[in-house]
Amino acid sequence: MQSDLQKENFGIIFKSRKMRDLVDIALQVAQSDISVLLYGESGVGKEVFAKVIHKASKRADKPLLSINCGAIPEGILESELFGHKKGSFTGAVDDRKGYFELADGGTLFLDEIGEMPLTTQVKLLRVLETQEIMPVGSETVKKVDVRIIAASNRDLQKEVDAKRFRQDLYFRLKAVTLVIPPLRERKEDIPALVEHFLKQYSEKNKIPLPTLTHDALELLMEYPWPGNIRELKNTIESAIALTKNGILDSSAFLPLLTSRQIEDDPRHLPMQVYKSAESMDREMILGALIEIKKDLNELKGFAYKNQNINENGNHDVEVEEIIPLDELEKNAIKKALKFTKGNKRKAAQLLKISERTLYRKIKEYGIS
Repeated sequence: MQSDLQKENFGIIFKSRKMRDLVDIALQVAQSDISVLLYGESGVGKEVFAKVIHKASKRADKPLLSINCGAIPEGILESELFGHKKGSFTGAVDDRKGYFELADGGTLFLDEIGEMPLTTQVKLLRVLETQEIMPVGSETVKKVDVRIIAASNRDLQKEVDAKRFRQDLYFRLKAVTLVIPPLRERKEDIPALVEHFLKQYSEKNKIPLPTLTHDALELLMEYPWPGNIRELKNTIESAIALTKNGILDSSAFLPLLTSRQIEDDPRHLPMQVYKSAESMDREMILGALIEIKKDLNELKGFAYKNQNINENGNHDVEVEEIIPLDELEKNAIKKALKFTKGNKRKAAQLLKISERTLYRKIKEYGIS
């Protein structure tokens, strides 16, 4: 079995048991020519897995070609796959080899195969069964030896049930099925991925390795990453490009994440990330602390009223008895952080504010 280091050399960075098991299976099936179907959300690394399977196979010295079935118009997809003869249609000024012929002896990765039109699915099935292609406009067939790896972010069984995908092709493709989990289900992989992307960017751009602060990593660990690894990589690169001092703290990432999932209103946050039964119990104990946030406006009105009274000569309330709102808020945050032993996610829950707001307030008040 490949070591972790060897697996990383294939292009997959991971620490989680889920990914370890998945990579083990991928390396095992790589030794055969069996078709593989990869499932997963956009950005989870389906193409990376296709590369791993190809590199670990006996076809590693032959081409690996990728084609996105959803990105090519239906009218020319068949030509892209199987090639065409000169004059077979308008614009066919020369003979042209298709992906199957170009990948002969190697591997063809069919990404987003659920987007493939039914008419093309019929011809693809015939090629998989006979290992023969017929270019558009040709009357003769050509033999090809190609291993197929297909990928989809759709449930193809549901597509079959809805008559949008051929059942016989589905059964032909799903000889081995690998489901790649989204990043939010394997958060223990995030630190290793972040470290990898930091090094990769600094080496590529010949700059010193940026420093990632603890609060920044904590924020990255809590974010649900709807765009998965692709979004994480783009976010890391954008943060580095925008930083001026080479230090990446939470404020370097918040503007990049705000437009996606993190909002001041907690109702916009995914419940599975921010909901905690333990924190709900703590709310019972710290009811008074939780209510501080809700009562800030009332306190503001109270302070304003007493200020006016004192200005009019009424000294029943001394000015020093009035506690500034920012001091109340700062003390509430300190108490919440102390109670949760520095866990900002749980502290934000206790205060009934978003983590984004908590990070901003911590920075604003200089709370260490």
